[in-house]
Amino acid sequence: MKKLLIVESPTKARTISKYLGSGFEVMATVGHFRDLPSSKMGVDLKKFTVDYVIDPKKKAVVSELGKLSAGANEIYLASDPDREGEAIAWHVKWLLTEGQKKKVDENKISRVVFHEITKEAVEEALGKAKKIDMDLVNAQQGRRVLDRVVGYSLSPVLWRKVRRGLSAGRVQSVAVRLICEREREIEAFSREKFFRIGASFKKGENFEAELQKIKGKNFIESTKVNLFDGEYSYSKSLFSTKEQAKKFTDSLEKEFTVARVNVREVSRSPLPAYTTSKLQQAGARRFGWSGKQTMTLAQRLYEQGLITYHRTDSVYLSDKAVGEFRNFIEKEYGSEYLSPTVRVYKNNSKNAQEAHEAIRPTKVAEVEPRNLDSKELKLYQLIWKRAVATQGAVAKMESNSVELINNEALFKANGLRVVFDGFYRISGEKHEDQLLPELKVDEKIAAKKINVTETETNPMPRYSDASLVAAMEKQGIGRPSTYAPIISTIINRQYVDREEGRFKPTSLGIAANEFLTKNFPKVLSLPFTAEMETDLDKVALGKADWRKMMKDFWKGFEKELKNVEDHAERVKVAVEKTGEKCPLCKEGDLVIRVGRFGKFISCSLFPDCKYTAPFREMAGFACPECGKEGVIKKTKSGKKFFGCSDYPKCKWASWKKP
Repeated sequence: MKKLLIVESPTKARTISKYLGSGFEVMATVGHFRDLPSSKMGVDLKKFTVDYVIDPKKKAVVSELGKLSAGANEIYLASDPDREGEAIAWHVKWLLTEGQKKKVDENKISRVVFHEITKEAVEEALGKAKKIDMDLVNAQQGRRVLDRVVGYSLSPVLWRKVRRGLSAGRVQSVAVRLICEREREIEAFSREKFFRIGASFKKGENFEAELQKIKGKNFIESTKVNLFDGEYSYSKSLFSTKEQAKKFTDSLEKEFTVARVNVREVSRSPLPAYTTSKLQQAGARRFGWSGKQTMTLAQRLYEQGLITYHRTDSVYLSDKAVGEFRNFIEKEYGSEYLSPTVRVYKNNSKNAQEAHEAIRPTKVAEVEPRNLDSKELKLYQLIWKRAVATQGAVAKMESNSVELINNEALFKANGLRVVFDGFYRISGEKHEDQLLPELKVDEKIAAKKINVTETETNPMPRYSDASLVAAMEKQGIGRPSTYAPIISTIINRQYVDREEGRFKPTSLGIAANEFLTKNFPKVLSLPFTAEMETDLDKVALGKADWRKMMKDFWKGFEKELKNVEDHAERVKVAVEKTGEKCPLCKEGDLVIRVGRFGKFISCSLFPDCKYTAPFREMAGFACPECGKEGVIKKTKSGKKFFGCSDYPKCKWASWKKP
């Protein structure tokens, strides 16, 4: 008789097998094998009972589970330490005790939880085996059922009122709303031209000073706007024409007078170790990765036992990890690089997610693990540096500024010098010194050149992967495990395009958003979506009943649906004209539409004329291999690449334009 340990991933199973003796069999379910049916809602809308079905593709897994469990005297359910993992454990237990002919005694089955896949963590978890946490299972069921009910209810309405084949999701539609609202703000923005004035000097060092005030009035005016993804400033100056700028520069004396010199020491402390959202933001900003790509790489690192669990909103680090980091820093870098006291970070998040650690390396000595591909290594080192640096000494900088006067104008130059690199040495952050020469008050110094720079006010930027995740996190929309799938879903559904790393709504996304926000203002509102997440957190803590939550929600939502189906007006999806006539009917215009598989050419008189053709976005170059026209294409994730218009005859493709 053997002991059986069940996980979700084959890689995780292989890693754990190395730590357990021959008395253990380790098996993977390969994710979920039991879920809501794909062909119907599968939820009783009165009692909110759920009709779960076994995935037909997982018959071999189910059969193997039955065989191995029959010969085991102890069974450990070791799926991931979150709601999704708890639900998988619950489904496995159901299969073994109720869902097969040869039923297993439930007293043989227990749940084990570990946040890192190391020998010590696995052995400790086996020694603390417990029952399945039904509060976490119910929180997962609540989310799954809520998403299913909203999606299955809204999608048919979209089919009738916007376009066939469309689908809606509770959180995904809110993400599309954020992107559409940002696009409207950008379109409404009025650009204004303005000029900046600077002066170049040399006294040993070259340095620049920028005009700050004229006659005591601020030269640069900034309007700050608080956005979901951070603060944004619109800046403009007092000069809006070249003539104004020239008149001012002509009035300046050749020599400037030093009016003030200010020197102060600045200390900088390290940021906390990564949470899921911060890791996805770093992956996007540093490497241009999508959230899905970052999470896939993190999953591999976790399953190989190199990092702790990568779905977390906590910045907490265990005492054991902190101790290892501190010993490593003192040994490798010296005591001067170690924080004198243990640095502790507090969680700002008020939601009730399960208490995890932040993402950190499991073994601090593994600075550059072997057998990782280049991307895995990049992400691992990003995680390692950020986590270990939390116990590094503060970095000390000398900040200095010089104010210079010329007639009634005040110019300012800023400098910064690293006095002691502290934790920067561990994190690898580079800070170039911006040196200012030694200047004294009342000293005269001549400008080498007066610089006039023409610029214009810019609208707030479109959302990137990083800023969209930041916005969702700030508003309490979604949770660590959902950020990446949300973004992947809205791209796959053709509601948004990724252009140069930023999201732009498609005509389809704009139409769907217009209809949903107009007719379902509560369900698609940010406060309501965040409130539902909070309610699910209460379920996870055992403070709320998910079925009651769903009944209360459905009571109002059902009435809303009926009213919209009876009275809402149809919304047209805007189409882009190509400027060509339809070659089939000779009357209609050729337009660009968005379908299930992306953009295509169609006749504007559809359905009377059913002419269609593939859409090709020409890239303005000849194919390097065959000479035909080059085109812009997209991967399933929305990333652009270049190919040949004569595909599949010519298979030339490249990420870079030739």
